[in-house]
Amino acid sequence: MIEKEARLKVINLSRLEEIKDLRTVWPHEALDFTPWLSQDDNISLLADAVEMDITVDETESSVGDFNVDIFASETGTDRKIIIENQLEDTNHDHLGKLITYASGKSADVVIWVVKHAREEHKAAIEWLNNHTDDNVGFFLCEIKLYRIGSSEPAVKFEVVERPNDWTKEVRKSESVNETQQSRYDYWVAFEDYVFNIPAFAKNFKRRKPSTDHWMNFSIGSSACHIAVSQIQKRDELDVELYINDDPDLYNSLLENKENIELLCGLSFDWRELPDRKASRIVLEKSVQFANKSQWESQFEWLADVMVKMKAAFCRYI
Repeated sequence: MIEKEARLKVINLSRLEEIKDLRTVWPHEALDFTPWLSQDDNISLLADAVEMDITVDETESSVGDFNVDIFASETGTDRKIIIENQLEDTNHDHLGKLITYASGKSADVVIWVVKHAREEHKAAIEWLNNHTDDNVGFFLCEIKLYRIGSSEPAVKFEVVERPNDWTKEVRKSESVNETQQSRYDYWVAFEDYVFNIPAFAKNFKRRKPSTDHWMNFSIGSSACHIAVSQIQKRDELDVELYINDDPDLYNSLLENKENIELLCGLSFDWRELPDRKASRIVLEKSVQFANKSQWESQFEWLADVMVKMKAAFCRYI
């Protein structure tokens, strides 16, 4: 009993304190918060919250006579993202700006980052998600700041409204043929499987499944990403490092080819493609897409290769 009491006496716990006034950390939205959020390490926090990979293209991006705080894209796709910041409670003025910017930038994803979301604006974002095209999504995120004792503040983004159909399955229709539907079904099953693998979930973020034959995953660089492709015509899975218009990066990786392949335990097909903007470093595998009983083994192979590729290539990027 005495030993137990002695152990309890040495446990000193601090209280988690929320910092209510965001302007004690970021005095000005445009001059302080937006530049902070646009940095890679910080935008990744928001990206984690909305379960997307975000690459910042421009801050204070022009939309007619106005400027949207951050104009970005989903890494590895052509989906455009606008981010509007507000270090106060939501208001009608910013909601109007949000729609104006979304229209002016032809945005696919709209993210409203605020101190506090009022109920009427939560309802407005929910209404927009329910009454706009399925290819457009609106997110409403609250900024939370915390500290423990005298520690440095820590930030957390909490999503209070998101698209209802962000992960819903594509319904069969006249515009979706059998091949497209089978691609979509494969991607849905793939993500359901691999995100239950801890090593994979730690390294990659969920993507919205589509009817495309490819799916891209960020590895923390705007210069390249990992792409997975299902080539159904020849029953082939491809995993590759896709380098977009950066021959210097390709050449620097090629110089370390032996070390990279040794780290992965894999041998890649290195495709410089000098007549094109992109370069590719590819691994192929013959599979049977029609045999669904083999899907899990295909998913395991993909997850293993992708984790190894990210670990090896990121040492040299």
